[in-house]
Amino acid sequence: MTLSRRHFITSTGLTAAAVLAGRSGLSDARGLVVDTVLLAVIDAALSTARAAGAAYADVRVHRRREENVSVRDDHPAGTSDSERYGVGVRVLKGGAWGFASTSRVDPKEVQLATRKALAIAMAQAPLRQRPVELAPTPAYVDVWQTPLEKDPFKIPVADKLELLLGISQTLRKQKVTSFAEASLSSRLEWKLFASTDGALIEQSITRLGPSYAVTLVKDGDFVQRGWDGQAMQAGWEYLATSRFVEDAEKVAEDAREKLAAPSVEPGKRDLILSPENLWLTIHESVGHPTELDRALGDEANFAGTSFATPEKLKVLQYAAPAVTLYADKTTPGGLATCGYDDDGVKTGRWNLVEQGRFVGYQTTREQAGWIGEKASRGCSYAQDHASVPFQRMPNVSLAPSNTTLGVKDLIAATDDGIYVLGDGSWSIDHQRYNFQFTGQMFYEVKKGKVTRALRDVAYQSNTLEFWNACDLIGGPGEWRLGSAFDDGKGEPMQSNPVSHGCAPTRFRKINVLNTRAKKGA
Repeated sequence: MTLSRRHFITSTGLTAAAVLAGRSGLSDARGLVVDTVLLAVIDAALSTARAAGAAYADVRVHRRREENVSVRDDHPAGTSDSERYGVGVRVLKGGAWGFASTSRVDPKEVQLATRKALAIAMAQAPLRQRPVELAPTPAYVDVWQTPLEKDPFKIPVADKLELLLGISQTLRKQKVTSFAEASLSSRLEWKLFASTDGALIEQSITRLGPSYAVTLVKDGDFVQRGWDGQAMQAGWEYLATSRFVEDAEKVAEDAREKLAAPSVEPGKRDLILSPENLWLTIHESVGHPTELDRALGDEANFAGTSFATPEKLKVLQYAAPAVTLYADKTTPGGLATCGYDDDGVKTGRWNLVEQGRFVGYQTTREQAGWIGEKASRGCSYAQDHASVPFQRMPNVSLAPSNTTLGVKDLIAATDDGIYVLGDGSWSIDHQRYNFQFTGQMFYEVKKGKVTRALRDVAYQSNTLEFWNACDLIGGPGEWRLGSAFDDGKGEPMQSNPVSHGCAPTRFRKINVLNTRAKKGA
């Protein structure tokens, strides 16, 4: 059945005020189809919460499917296909949250879960130092989905294995001992969200994560080279434009070049970072520090809190004036892109660092008032029906310059530097300040030209020195997304997919380390 706004409001007993507040959204419901069981589930949650005096409640029916296919050398290494499906209910009563979930999508079970959530809220209420206050948001009735041409779940596993084995064979055509790994991960999130505010939102999000790497071993020495392609929110057609197959020859060639390359001489060097490297530095040194719960000390799992505390907002010179870093959940293909967050807030874009100045945080409806803002930034997310929605990272990106500069121009402008491609290992301290990153491939740059490959390179800095050392940013023509398919946060841990866009970028006089050098050598 097609669910109209009037039918939804009538079935859940919402007030006339809610009807009037959302009347402009009547046409948004086109295409939203909800069966009678789900209508009854929604009604069971919201009506039970309202009857018990809840100030607010929402219900989220959530299906999460994950398929993983992998190969090792000349044989399949594993396949899996799992699904989680159920209902999560949040209630706000007595100024406190209560949450409960059930894997049985049944009105009676959801009613029991709602009562449990109410009991949890009342148990927590006396313990809260400040009551929960939600920033207002319009009550949307809408449908949003990933634009895709081919559903990756409809591609036979046998076809995926054949594709991966072909890539592995290409990678292993070496004159030295070699090992290859390749994988494809397909993920689907389908969510139906409804609230006592009158929101009703259906979303379907499809993500594809392809990857491979080759390891070469010679005379006790070894190197690894991985594909620089990224996970994307897209259908199967993404592989046709990603050069997933075509790049295997180049990856194998890079591995041979890397194996024969000399170690880097440590010291201060200019760095030219490819988007496939810089995305990870953005993630760790900008994405996590601007999570408001970390900045306030409410979140410390996975590398601690944040140096970017609220008294620094609109004061701290985070980066050079050429640098603008922004958050958004609207970039096409971005892993965190969606129409609405798990508070029912419509997603958008805003600056975190504007012309070098620290100006913004990532927030939810609950968090907005903590820093005096009147609206949420739409950063609430829960990984599945059994998880509590909380603040999670949107796509965080470096804005390109208003130029036509590309990596060749940055190289030509550099007298003594290193060009870094691909992401590698990383380390950052408990306040997201001091850090160290490596990469996949490294090339020496002398007097405007690439002279030779290097290896064993890491760069070391702190967040403020690093971003204030940025002096050249490429233009839109070479801006690309990097991705973290599984970004962990919270206790118990939840996983959030997120992307970070940037163009090739230069940083002046950054400390370069040799990762093979022994202490005292």
